[in-house]
Amino acid sequence: MSVHGGGHGSLEYYPCRYGNSRVLFRGPRRQLDGSYVAFLGGTETYGRFVEQPFPELLETRIKLACANFGVVNAGVDIYLNDPSVMDLISGAEAKVVQIMGAQNLSNRFYSVHPRRNDRFLRASDRLMTLYPEIDFTEFHFVRHMLGRLAEASSDRYAEVLTELRTAWTARMKHLLTQLRGDIVLLWFADHPVPVETPETLEGDPLFVNRDMIETLRPRVSHVIEVVASDAARIEGTRGMVFSDFEACAAEELMGPLAHQEVSAALADVLARMTDR
Repeated sequence: MSVHGGGHGSLEYYPCRYGNSRVLFRGPRRQLDGSYVAFLGGTETYGRFVEQPFPELLETRIKLACANFGVVNAGVDIYLNDPSVMDLISGAEAKVVQIMGAQNLSNRFYSVHPRRNDRFLRASDRLMTLYPEIDFTEFHFVRHMLGRLAEASSDRYAEVLTELRTAWTARMKHLLTQLRGDIVLLWFADHPVPVETPETLEGDPLFVNRDMIETLRPRVSHVIEVVASDAARIEGTRGMVFSDFEACAAEELMGPLAHQEVSAALADVLARMTDR
């Protein structure tokens, strides 16, 4: 068992539920009967392999409960399909929405699992007509399926990406409208927001470009872009906690220093929003 950081074996995430949700979020569970800040997002917000992800660091900085509603590999659908959680998030004094990839959401070409958004469920008739040579029953994960589509035809793959970008933009607008109040839209990645839509399946968030984010700017209070520094990227997995089995997954993610950088970037904004 390889351990990096201060823990022993795999990291304890203290999984918990909020409201009537069936989704397990990262704990320990916060009390939401007073003022709190809600954090929505994917693997980075959840803080996989990181003992103190940025929501927890911010809790110490702003002296206010910070509820981590991040979910590993989450897409927008996980929130829009969960009214109980949406009610709790809407009641927060401020909300931080990490920009998630455009691949892990249901659209006119395929459906994803309502809670595990990276899981491919089924192809629509439209997609099967577009790719008659593909047997979609062999796919379990969205990224694997998209890789096969890209290999089969770049032109047809471009049609799929256009649909994903359109669906993501509409779904994000709907999410932000429902949340209301003070919202921070957060880009947290190891690279800047691309100007052109990237077609590669490497890195996250997939298929999101600057124009898509700018379309959302009128619906939020702030857009904050945090790109992990060279120092954070050089750290690699230092300070992360994982088992030998999890080593490859840990190498793909950002570590404690990057989370500290996000915490520093958000602290003043959230302090002003919450009068701290």
